Amino acid sequence: MRHIVVMSLSASLGLLSIFLVDFIDLYFISMLGNTALTAAVGYAGTLIFLTMSAGIGLMIAMSALASQRIGRGDPDDARRIATNVFVAGIGVGFIISAILFIFAPQLMGLIGATGEAQIRGANYMRIIAPSAPIMMIGMIGSGLLRAHGDARRAMNATLAAGFVNAIFDPIFIFVLGLEIEGAAFASVCARLAMAFTALYPVFKHYGGISPFKKPLFINDIREICGIAAPAILTNIATPFGALIVTRFVAVYGDDAVAGYSVVGRLIPLAFCVIFALSGAIGPIVGQNFGAGDFTRVRETIRKAMMFTGVYTLVVWLLLLASTGLIANQFSLGETGTELVKVFTLVIAPLFFFNGVLFVSNATFNNLNRPTWSTLLNWMRNTIGTVPFIWLGAKWAGASGVLIGQAVGGIFFGVLGVWLAIRLAAQYESGAVDPHKKWRIAYLLSKNK
Repeated sequence: MRHIVVMSLSASLGLLSIFLVDFIDLYFISMLGNTALTAAVGYAGTLIFLTMSAGIGLMIAMSALASQRIGRGDPDDARRIATNVFVAGIGVGFIISAILFIFAPQLMGLIGATGEAQIRGANYMRIIAPSAPIMMIGMIGSGLLRAHGDARRAMNATLAAGFVNAIFDPIFIFVLGLEIEGAAFASVCARLAMAFTALYPVFKHYGGISPFKKPLFINDIREICGIAAPAILTNIATPFGALIVTRFVAVYGDDAVAGYSVVGRLIPLAFCVIFALSGAIGPIVGQNFGAGDFTRVRETIRKAMMFTGVYTLVVWLLLLASTGLIANQFSLGETGTELVKVFTLVIAPLFFFNGVLFVSNATFNNLNRPTWSTLLNWMRNTIGTVPFIWLGAKWAGASGVLIGQAVGGIFFGVLGVWLAIRLAAQYESGAVDPHKKWRIAYLLSKNK
């Protein structure tokens, strides 16, 4: 448990700074007193989260692939795979940034933005989008540090992003008068800081990475894609679900979208430890998997579940106590304020089931079953989202949309952790070959 807590808390501080970048942008923009600009950041942030989700997926892949090699005592092989993950990540970053840049106005309109919110949101997104490869480098480098067990330096890399953004945001937004575009420039500076701070200790303390060689990359790309592609698809499922929710909320106007934007920034800030948990327990599961110690794998899952429950309860109580303070910090109208209050009262405790699903995803990614994470996440963000938010909207308007999204995740959280525990038990008993890609149906049919 101590290892899980230390890795989660340290990793959460790093993720906190990443999420804090978006939160600070939104907070300073809200101080301008223009709801349309606050909504614009919300619309654009939902789309930009696609890039961040891809980065998290590649970070998971780096942690899984490098930690297994480190666990086997092969640092040269770990450096080689690290090089090729970096190259793959930069390529993915360029593809995503090109799509977001070229189609920014159309994408904004697709999720419901109109008028000033659409125009300014597209400008915001087009400034940030080209820095996606830089963010990939920072996040993947942080994953490599965690694979080495260096939680402190991994944390420093992402803390640097929050620190730089906090300095440049007020300068660009207010001093230079750039408003929402200034917030975007500050975010680019933050990503540059994160990339540098992540790479420096990799080269100074762990021998850097191997020189890039195309034949080795071609040989490794299948293994990299075997984990990275499902991990990226898994993480993209969450912003895809958020896009759907944003589209439903947009029907109720910019004030509702502004309120949802605040909730969307509060969730990762309040539950950053749970977001970090999947990345933190990944190397623990991966190293024990590499060593063949499946008893420790099962123990890690159980303790991560306990940690998630206790943390969720504590955060919920804190949010309840500070509801008024939170609602008054942003220039929100009646609908936006109502959404914030619904979040602190109803949605926050249900986030436990999202945490359960995160634990399951980390387990699958590090036990050679990454496609299971992809399947469960997409089911949760489609059939576990659309019917529930539709019913919620009919029942309680914008507030019902948010409640429906939270309720829809309960079943898939429970299913995910059940499958994870059962998979580890099958490995431990020898009923399933850990290196053979059995279907979920096969696992469900075994009762040994």
